[in-house]
Amino acid sequence: MKETCHSGKLHFEPANQENRRALENLTVYLEQSGFIESVSDCLREAEVFPLWRPVGIYDGDTLVGFAMYGFFSEPFPGELWLDRLLIDKRYQGRGYGRQAILGLLDRLRGEYGGCAVYLSVYEENARAIRLYQQIGFRFNGKIDDKGEKIMKYLWKTKPKA
Repeated sequence: MKETCHSGKLHFEPANQENRRALENLTVYLEQSGFIESVSDCLREAEVFPLWRPVGIYDGDTLVGFAMYGFFSEPFPGELWLDRLLIDKRYQGRGYGRQAILGLLDRLRGEYGGCAVYLSVYEENARAIRLYQQIGFRFNGKIDDKGEKIMKYLWKTKPKA
């Protein structure tokens, strides 16, 4: 049986030269690899599009995952996206995904106010969809340019823990 999160409170550190190699070494299970771009690809994209905010997800000093978010003028004018999220395969099944999403929503609300948060997910990624729906994301009927279904989170209430 896998143990649960150590500290109970995750924190986020911006991607930088000091943690880049560790971030790029995060991995997911083979069957999950088609659901998200590699961290290396994400970091390269953030270098080209500085509106992206890539962050490492830490439990204490332990790097457990990666996320990337941004507020855009194009191609999604005025939209805030939590576009990338992964928990390293060594730490999956311990509650880090839920904690990371809730922590990121708090961070996004602090940085950008109460605007809607969007994400996209492949229909085959049933575990992620279930988690997003439990937290309060809902499908909005749209599909992105990669064929992922778009979900939206509205700040009606505090996210469900």
